[in-house]
Amino acid sequence: MVLDQLAFGFFALVTLASSLGVVLVRDVWHAALLLGVALSSVAIHYVLLQAEFIAVMQLLVYIGGVLILIAFGVMLTQDDTEETGEVTA
Repeated sequence: MVLDQLAFGFFALVTLASSLGVVLVRDVWHAALLLGVALSSVAIHYVLLQAEFIAVMQLLVYIGGVLILIAFGVMLTQDDTEETGEVTA
C-alpha cells in the first residue's frame, strides 16, 4: 500500500513537472517531447488505478496519434534559416 502511494506521488510529480515544462519551454520540439512524457505518466496513473484498457487507449490515441502528428508538424514546418542564422534570397 505504501509502495502504491509512493509510485503515485512520484508519477504525479513527473506529470506536473513535464506539464509545466510544456508550457515554459521555448523550443517547440522539446515541448512536444515533454508532452509525451506527461501523457505517458497519465497512462501510468491509469495503470495504478487498475484501468489497463484506458491506459492502453491513452498510449495508442494520444501518444501514437496526436503526439506523432504534432512531431510531424514541427518537423515539416521548421525553418532551417532560423538555426543557422543565414538568410537565403
